[in-house]
Amino acid sequence: MLNEFSRTQLIYGKPAMDKLASSRVAVFGVGGVGGYVVEALARSGVGALDLIDNDKVCITNINRQIIATHKSIGEYKVDAAKERVLDINPQCKVEIYKTFYLPETADQFDFKNYDYVVDAIDTVTGKIGIIMQAKEAGTPVISSMGAGNKTDPAAFEVADIYKTSICPLAKVMRRELRKRGVESLKVVYSREEALTPIGNPDEEPSGKRSIPGSTAFVPSVAGLIIAGEVIKDLTAKVYRIEE
Repeated sequence: MLNEFSRTQLIYGKPAMDKLASSRVAVFGVGGVGGYVVEALARSGVGALDLIDNDKVCITNINRQIIATHKSIGEYKVDAAKERVLDINPQCKVEIYKTFYLPETADQFDFKNYDYVVDAIDTVTGKIGIIMQAKEAGTPVISSMGAGNKTDPAAFEVADIYKTSICPLAKVMRRELRKRGVESLKVVYSREEALTPIGNPDEEPSGKRSIPGSTAFVPSVAGLIIAGEVIKDLTAKVYRIEE
């Protein structure tokens, strides 16, 4: 019988689709990158998604975030994402957390409950916390490096953190993870040199860090690559097995 994922099943096979339907993935950060991760995981038939983000949709998100429309402005991103996921797959179990992940909020999450964890947040402290908590739980994790101020979607690569270059965020993460004894981490990063944003005093109040520029097609590609890696890893043992 045809269903939402019949075309995907033609590629992966039923055992892989059953594996995805029984999998639970946590996505930390539901913005430009994370929103597309959630979209692709939902459209791939992942059966349970935990979405973590405390931000609300604003008008400047519309240029790049799949959940952002004029209708969703002012909504919590996780609320908008949940509504979209359930419209795609009503059977998906969606848990939402209006939480900013930091060491102080880490105890809200038991990473042993997840089959995979996606780090799509911006803060170094939060990223390190997610990675360390996932490693401690023995749960696979993939981390997004910087996607702001870039225009070349073809420059993204999947790599181990210690084989990255150019990306300033990856450089910081390499240093901090090495200090903590982390031997490897799968990341998606861009080898493109970041552009310097053209100043806009309306968006860069005095005393605050520079707001990065972004496009519709760079964060989205990073998110779709991450989702592809998650699907690949979750189905590795049952990919294209014939019943």
